[in-house]
Parts: sequence; structure tokens; C-alpha cells
Amino acid sequence: MSNYDRNAAAPDFSANRVTAIDVGLRAFMLRVYNYMAAGVGLTGVAAFLTYQFTGPESPLMWVLILAPLGLVFFISARINTLSVEAARGLFFLYAVLVGISLSTIFHIYTESSITRVFFISAAAFGALSIWGYSTHRSLSGFGTFLFMGLIGIIVASLVNLFLRSSGLDWMISIIGVGVFAGLTAYDTQRIKEMYAPSDDATSAGRKAVMGALSLYLNFINLFMMMLRLMGGRR
Repeated sequence: MSNYDRNAAAPDFSANRVTAIDVGLRAFMLRVYNYMAAGVGLTGVAAFLTYQFTGPESPLMWVLILAPLGLVFFISARINTLSVEAARGLFFLYAVLVGISLSTIFHIYTESSITRVFFISAAAFGALSIWGYSTHRSLSGFGTFLFMGLIGIIVASLVNLFLRSSGLDWMISIIGVGVFAGLTAYDTQRIKEMYAPSDDATSAGRKAVMGALSLYLNFINLFMMMLRLMGGRR
């Protein structure tokens, strides 16, 4: 009995904890991706149905274009006071409003090119998100650079509303693809790091909604930038 190995018999709590965290993290990320995918699906359905019943110059479209912007700011500002159900419902409402506002693309681009660019964007998004999730390299240093690029795209897009320069539009689209590709990987890693095993159901649910919103915005913008570059116009 003197040779009995006490350490060998002791349960490996550290290994069990790592396994539990890994399982919890996978469940959390799957929840984020499911919310994001549902949002994209709602956007697509809303865009196509709106296209069937409205014209490209409907005055109501301006209201619907601005409404999603106000709603996303509201969700971001109130996320810590909203219930998980309310946050999820507002996210899906936001996805529908974005779809309605994007219905005009069916008047500009052919349906076949929209479908083709969608699948190209989805494949690129998936590869970038997987890389952001699996890489051991910290992407936090790119955050400031990507944010500055995003601000530059917004400012240039506003300026081009008046200039209507095709060259500037092409440049914005090229840079936009790079920025939103980078944000996809960056945000995926950031969302992964948001997960905490000690979170209760409410905190985890709120984080999942905000993570889904971030990835949803990256995908929609990546798709729109690629559509401007590769879409076949009517």
C-alpha cells in the first residue's frame, strides 16, 4: 500500500474544466451563428417580398432605409437592460427592416448575379470566421485600423452621394471588401473571447445576440460591397 500513487487516483479537475469550457464555448458560438443565419434569412425573404410589391422610388423606402440605423443604435445602447427575448426579437426586427431597405437591389442587379454573389460572400465569410475562431494569433491590434477604415468608408460614401463618381465608388467597394473581411475575422475572435463559463443564462443570451448582430452586419456589408463589384446590372 505504501506504493499507492495518490496523484494517479485523484480526478483531473483541470482537464474536466477545460473540457466543460470547450463544450460551453462551442454551444455559445453555435447560438451566435444560428441567430446570425436566421437574421440573414429574414433579410433575404423581406427584401424579395418587398421587391414584389414596391417600386424603386417609393417615398416609404427612405423611412425604411433610416429605420434600421436607429434600431441598431437602440439595441446597442439598451442591451444590458433588455431581456434575452426582447433583444433577440429586436435583432430579428432589425433584420427584417434591413431586408426591406435592401429590396432596391433587385431593381438594380439581376437575380442570378445576386444569388451568385450571395454564395460567394457566404463562402468567404465562413472561411474568414473559421480562421478568426481557430487562429492562435491575437487580432486585437487590427481593431483600431479596421475601425478607421470603416469610418473612412462611411465618409467617402457620404461624399460620393453628391459626387456620384464611379471611380470613387469602385475604390470604396474594394476597400470595403478588405475592411469587412478583416472585421469578420476580428469580430469572431472578439466574440469567442466574450464567452465566460460563469455567465448566467441572461448574460450569455445577451452576448449571443450582440455577437450575432456584429457578424450579421459584417456579412451584409461584405455582400453589398461584393455585389457592387461583381453584380450584373439590369
